[in-house]
Amino acid sequence: MYGSPKDIRHNLKMFVMDGISFMPSLALISITAVIPFFLDQLGATTFQIALATATTLICALLTQPLFGVIASHSTVMNRTFGKILFLQRLIFLLFILLIPVFSGANALLVNLFLIFWAIFNLFAGSYAVFHTPLVIKLLPPDKRGTIRGIGFAIGSFIGVGMSALIPVILLRIVFPYNFMIIFSLGLFFLLVNASIFFFMRQSKDVAPNEPMGLSQFIQQMPTSIRENPSFRAMILTCLFLAIANAVLPYYTLYAIRVFSATEAHIALLTGLAILSGAIAYVGFGYVADRYGPRIIAIIAAGLAIAAGALALTTHSLNFLFVAWVLANMNNNGFPLVVTLLLGEVSPSAKIPLYVGVHTTISMALSTVVVLLLAPALENIGFIPLFALVLACGLGSLLANVFLLKKRLANLSLT
Repeated sequence: MYGSPKDIRHNLKMFVMDGISFMPSLALISITAVIPFFLDQLGATTFQIALATATTLICALLTQPLFGVIASHSTVMNRTFGKILFLQRLIFLLFILLIPVFSGANALLVNLFLIFWAIFNLFAGSYAVFHTPLVIKLLPPDKRGTIRGIGFAIGSFIGVGMSALIPVILLRIVFPYNFMIIFSLGLFFLLVNASIFFFMRQSKDVAPNEPMGLSQFIQQMPTSIRENPSFRAMILTCLFLAIANAVLPYYTLYAIRVFSATEAHIALLTGLAILSGAIAYVGFGYVADRYGPRIIAIIAAGLAIAAGALALTTHSLNFLFVAWVLANMNNNGFPLVVTLLLGEVSPSAKIPLYVGVHTTISMALSTVVVLLLAPALENIGFIPLFALVLACGLGSLLANVFLLKKRLANLSLT
């Protein structure tokens, strides 16, 4: 069902290139580092920064069923996905071109960014329901971890080079044109990334998706949870990790508001995020191919626990950097955890549905947490942030050990 050995090798190369081209964009258009700093420089409020973070969740959540339906009807998913990505990224190019037009009108530029960022993330609702099924349908189970991890690691090192350019651009080019250049570089990598999906090869023997209408897709969402106990356990395990990752931009806000982080600090945060991602991709991929996805979910939970505990018990920018590295290793390893676990608990014909259900639940609850956390951080301080991360890590670990382990064992016996 994965095609000939030649096709598998070709698709492996394409997924390696996917990681190489995608990771540098995360350094340059980063919701966890560059964008909060951009908005802070424009004078945005804590709520507006929180809204930018929540927008990545809310908008993707809203379009998840629609793109799930499109994915279920698509016979050549890689090409359909490539077209969606190109449209998403060309629209964001329009915002970049409008930055000089509204230079000096900071409040207006904040609102303009939030609008285009929302549109960008409406298209992001396609990512999980297309990318995850493509990995599962085009690559054999023992090829989904290590090789892809190497591609993301290479891309991460390129991203480190991009992050090193950030303080140079920020300091030598007048605001906001400096951010225009940074975003343009990030968009270049995203456009290259979109083109890669057109070159993937889908076998004629691949299991077709079960076509669904929008109402049918929505109606089957609760059914998939009710009828599949392994899926329920997987959702609970990953939900806690998703919430811990959703609040990552607040780490940057903490560094800015409490430690007066500068351009150099933001670049360092970005570089550390990319480097930690490289370690996570290779390490998680290696462990997943040999010991299975449940073990990497345990490792991810341990990283969240360590990050929350360290930031909660210390008051130092240097220790925050360490917590940031741990949190980003969890964040970068999380997509692999979700993809591989879904590959084990999802019926092949219903992968877009199962991906949509998981993503909808995790995004919905993460959005609520992100928005509720903003006033708490404004009025109380940042202790609730790191207490939440610690609690999420513990919750994921307990769900994994006491629920997911048993369900996957039962699944392997059937």
